[in-house]
Amino acid sequence: MRVTMKSIILLLLFIPSIVFANNERTKQIKINRLSDNVYQHISFKRVEPWGLVEASGLVVINGTEAHMIDTPWTTQGTKELIEWIEAKGLTLKNTVVTHFHEDASGDIPLLNDLKIKTYATSLTNEFLRSNQKETSSDEISSNTFELVKGVVSTFYPGAGHSEDNIVVWLPKENMLFGGCFVKSLHSKHLGYTGDAVIGEWSNSIQNVINRYPDIKLVVPGHGKIGDISLLTHTQKLALSEKASNNQINKD
Repeated sequence: MRVTMKSIILLLLFIPSIVFANNERTKQIKINRLSDNVYQHISFKRVEPWGLVEASGLVVINGTEAHMIDTPWTTQGTKELIEWIEAKGLTLKNTVVTHFHEDASGDIPLLNDLKIKTYATSLTNEFLRSNQKETSSDEISSNTFELVKGVVSTFYPGAGHSEDNIVVWLPKENMLFGGCFVKSLHSKHLGYTGDAVIGEWSNSIQNVINRYPDIKLVVPGHGKIGDISLLTHTQKLALSEKASNNQINKD
């Protein structure tokens, strides 16, 4: 078969497109710098009926140690994140998960195998166990817990997105990681509510607002980062859903 110069040029133009497409398909994690010592990790998974969904967590650096807040959504993503941490000359000291859903706790088994401490609340471990999932190596048994003194602490505000959801507070940054308990401003509804406690969600949000009045940055589990308005927005969504449910019950 005769190969023309035009055919060769077209093939050369097409090859970068193939490489780019393959890179896009294999991309498991994205990392954004939020401050000198805090990075947001974003992982991706296809979830019907929403399609490709991104989920956020954090990496908090303290000296030569790194602390992961929620695991990426895929094992490959978690491995890539660990490689990124090690490439920066850091040691992944531990991980805390904010609730039992897979987008927060999915890679507890991998981290346990790597002998990296994993932390979850007693209630989260109870839910993991009931779903035949591996539990954390270490357990948080109180409503407040200091993972790293003066750097990373957790707070259980009450039920909302799930009965076990906690938030993570970074006092040096005045930054709150809300996880799936907090919705982005673009959210028009509460998202997945299969394990939610709608009736308590707004009060639980208020508990966070009361405890951390100096919040500057709020990182939700899905969607864009914002400020304290994410909390009040989530509260309004929860109150609206609660009112709708009450009306349905009356009818």
